[in-house]
Formats: sequence, C-alpha cells, structure tokens
Amino acid sequence: MRRAVRTCRYVSAASWGSPCLLAESGVSYFAMAGYETFAQFYDAVNGEPRERILQILNAISTHRPDANSVLELGCGTGAVLAGLGSGLSLTGIDLSREMLAYARRRCPGARFLEGDIISFSLDETFDVIVCVYDTLNHVMTFDGWLSVFDNVRRHLNRGGLFIFDVNTIGRLRDLGEMVPWVHDFDGHTLIMDVTFDDESVSMWDIRIFEHRSNDEFTLHHERIPELAVPLVRVRAALAPYFDVLEERDTDGRVATDESVRAFFVLQLKAA
Repeated sequence: MRRAVRTCRYVSAASWGSPCLLAESGVSYFAMAGYETFAQFYDAVNGEPRERILQILNAISTHRPDANSVLELGCGTGAVLAGLGSGLSLTGIDLSREMLAYARRRCPGARFLEGDIISFSLDETFDVIVCVYDTLNHVMTFDGWLSVFDNVRRHLNRGGLFIFDVNTIGRLRDLGEMVPWVHDFDGHTLIMDVTFDDESVSMWDIRIFEHRSNDEFTLHHERIPELAVPLVRVRAALAPYFDVLEERDTDGRVATDESVRAFFVLQLKAA
C-alpha cells in the first residue's frame, strides 16, 4: 500500500543518468496534450540519447550494413534520428505537432510526418524501423501493440530490421515503489511520481515548474499512462513474422520481465 505522505528524492543532472523521463510520444491512447506542453522541455530534461543511438547504429552495421532508409515511430523531438547521421534517408512519425516542430528544427535533413503509429499507412517501405524510449508502452492495449507490429511488418523491406525497446513489468513495478523524483534543469524543476496498479499499468504524474521571473513559476502538469506486457507474449506475437537477432537487457543479458528494459533487434522473415 502506498503511503499517504511521501518524501521526494532529489536527483541532480549528473546522477540522473540516461533514462527517458518524458517518454517518447507517438500514439493516440493517451493525452497528447502532455507532450504538446512538455515539448519545450523534453530535450533539456532527457539529454542526448547517445547510448540508444549507438545501439541502433551497431545493430544496423551488424545486421543490415546496406541499409539506406530508417523510419522512427514516435520520433518525438527527433533526437534519435539526428544522431544517426547523414548517410541514411530518415523519416519520423509522431502525433504531437509541437514535438514535430522541434524535430524539424533539430534534424532538417529528415522528413517528419504527423500520424498514429497504430494506423499509419505510407506508400513506401523501409530498411529499418525504430521504436524506442517507451513508445510502445504508451499504447494502452495489447491489441494496439499487435497493430503496431503489423504496421511494422507491412512497412519493412525484405530482410528489414525492427529495432525497439520496452519498459518491463518489473521496471514499472519498481518505479511505482520509489519516492518521487525531483530534478532541477535550466532553472526549472521537474517532479515526477510513478504509481503502479500491481498488474500491468503505471501512471506517470509529471509536474514541471517553469521559472518565469524572480519567484514566479508556471506549473505544467500531466498524467501519462504506460502499459507493460509480459515478454513471452511479445515474443509470441512477433514470432510468425520476425526472427530474433538480438534480445537483451541493459546489462547485456537475456531480457526478462524483471529487467530494467528489454531491447530487441528483429529481422523480417522472407515471405
């Protein structure tokens, strides 16, 4: 049972590490207003996704070195695409117009589309499709996950790669047991409290106190849900269409439901 009164844990920018605090947007199952509000703070809070970019580049160079095109689902501010370099044709999809506005400025060489990762349909296919930083977890039904997987399958070239990660059930449970985080950045303050329903759904209560002048602050508040799915169920859904090339947790071990995060590299099977 959660305590009625909880103390807060202060986290400095240096000790925060690289978790995605305001998870990448991209689907219609939660209040997009949150990302419209938080777009201006997103990159400052999360920092550069260097580790994830390196993982993606390593996967491409290892398993599809001839890749020419990449599509990112839930591209947010374009931070991941911007790190992939200029040697690839880059496309990003997101539902948040504000996020896409930042993405276009950050990565002008890429193409950005407003759309839902569950239902988008493009008249082209790609060598690599990427979906990282909690994007899938924001799809709040497993049927929605299945629709995303089917969309990926239909938009991949033969032998194309599907690179994605998810928060696990164990991770969301652990976050729900932690005291709220307090993080100061650029003169502003973020307070984030995660609750967990003991089954599969967590709620991220995010408050940003934007410093305006002297002692004046503007509060930006949003509650954003996440769904965790047992990895055995995820694997079973993907198995008919994809071969698993890599599957690991943040420590390089085989991912389990108790891992901090599960990272997958899949390859589309031949028809």
